[in-house]
Amino acid sequence: MIEVRPGGRRRIDRVLDPGYVEALAELSLGELRERRDEAAQEETDLSYLRRLLHVRIDIVRAEQQRRSTGGQTSIVDQLATILSDNTLRPARGSGRHQALEPSRAGEHRRQAEALAGNIDLTDVGSLSDAKLDATLHDYVEEEASVSARRREVQAVVDLLNAEIATRYASGTASVDELLAAERARDDEDR
Repeated sequence: MIEVRPGGRRRIDRVLDPGYVEALAELSLGELRERRDEAAQEETDLSYLRRLLHVRIDIVRAEQQRRSTGGQTSIVDQLATILSDNTLRPARGSGRHQALEPSRAGEHRRQAEALAGNIDLTDVGSLSDAKLDATLHDYVEEEASVSARRREVQAVVDLLNAEIATRYASGTASVDELLAAERARDDEDR
């Protein structure tokens, strides 16, 4: 389960702190964008963890299905189909475009693996039915937790984007200023 620690130092602790979205009208446009970008990065990381969990859930369910139907083909031999089925299904979740890369991919992989006692799913066929059921339960429960936190972070991103949009709509921010700031940053990077 992903716990949020009030006053914690992790990015999720900051982003989901109620003070993160208080008095947004008092922040500069730059501060708003920084907070929005930080929250968007957290959303990207949670989305990545969620996808890792979905793949593991699909593998365990495929093995359960194989056993219940008496199938002889190993899960390893079916892996390409299982993984492609995961990408062909209708999208679940927000359907937001993720332009960012996960910043903690290795950490998230380890977290997903640790859920089921570091079970190596490449040999999922050797697990007992009870262990397979327990593993699926753990993955499904963690996926629900990650999805809930992701929705909370998305709400923060939405609030920040709404404040930015309000400033553009009211004329207190302009696209010309944004483009000038972008050019200045590009010049500094050279």
